[in-house]
Amino acid sequence: MPVHICRECGTSYPEALSPPACCPICEDERQYVPRTGQAWTTADQLGANHVNTWRMLEPDLFEIHTTPGFAIGQRALLLRTPAGNFLWDCIALLDDATRELIRRLGGLAGIAISHPHYYTTCQDWAAAFGCPVHLHAADRRWVMRPDPSIRFWSGETLALGRDLSLIRLGGHFPGAAVLHWKPSPRHGGALLTGDTLQVVADPRRVTFLWSYPNMIPLSVSTVRRMADRLKRWPVDRVYGFSVGRQITEDGSAAIEHSARRYIELLSEDH
Repeated sequence: MPVHICRECGTSYPEALSPPACCPICEDERQYVPRTGQAWTTADQLGANHVNTWRMLEPDLFEIHTTPGFAIGQRALLLRTPAGNFLWDCIALLDDATRELIRRLGGLAGIAISHPHYYTTCQDWAAAFGCPVHLHAADRRWVMRPDPSIRFWSGETLALGRDLSLIRLGGHFPGAAVLHWKPSPRHGGALLTGDTLQVVADPRRVTFLWSYPNMIPLSVSTVRRMADRLKRWPVDRVYGFSVGRQITEDGSAAIEHSARRYIELLSEDH
């Protein structure tokens, strides 16, 4: 029996003869059901018409993106660290070329995902490389396909290695997280954000929303808390959810300025 995958968000569901009646991820107000209605695919169908493309973003950091675009259009990021390779966020397609490239790079020590919209087929990636998937326990209810590889973490931070830390910021989802990576003591850190905060069209700014497709804002107090927590983690580069969405310098200043402006606009009458 096939694993069914939602075409709109990429979430996978347990093996069954027919797809689910609905996708709870899409029916939540942070996502949406398209006007044409809910639609489904399988891994075989997806692989017949799509491939993954790769790009090196900086030494030891690779982008993996499905083309033509599928679901939300996010990218996965692969980091090479002394503790092993880690995949940040996940895409639905795991094609043969991606399997082989990751194996030749040394496999995966773990997978960490920012929030439920990017859980996709993480269970299949974990099985392919024999590694755990780290998800925040606050978002446990959004796992549509339980699997022994999933490890729920709790609290505010989780160290995945000496220079690699998950940070729960909340906001978009209660357990929404970012990944801080400091590959060299001579350089500032990089922040991998998914949709927990999103790099926007201006490569000097980020934004914070409860729902990105439906443009529902977060509260002033939530954004202030998120920004204050990040002040403890110096950042040069910020890598957002999709191709081209990155800040290449002064990342901490960009986050602080963006949060301050967001708070000002929500606090004033216009």
